[in-house]
Amino acid sequence: MSSKKILIVEDDADVRLGYQVLLKANHYDTFFAADSSAAVSEARKQQPDLIILDLGLPAGDGFIVLERFRGNMNLAVIPVIVVSARDLQGNKERALKAGAKAFLQKPWNDNELLELISELLGQPNIVYLATGKLHPGEP
Repeated sequence: MSSKKILIVEDDADVRLGYQVLLKANHYDTFFAADSSAAVSEARKQQPDLIILDLGLPAGDGFIVLERFRGNMNLAVIPVIVVSARDLQGNKERALKAGAKAFLQKPWNDNELLELISELLGQPNIVYLATGKLHPGEP
């Protein structure tokens, strides 16, 4: 079975590294964009299975990126998880109305993120969690 591809749209290099370590440990292929213009071009080029999108980006915020994804027939079908440290309720509602499949508040819980990714990709809900244990119920 081939690895699922996940595009991470995040301007903070440390946060990108955190995503990369977590997702590669769980057998996902990751690639990155650090701003809104690179996000759209990388998504077109890579055709990811899922996109994780930060709202606070240089060269246009994440809502602009989400709008561009939804305006492209090939990208509109890719599930998007929006993450943000800003205004939880207002941004969550706006992101979901704009077509995001999920919203996570920063800092996110690794296990919650992995379960959400698994769910959105239609994979079994058994993932190698940050604790180093398989889920669910491993001692």
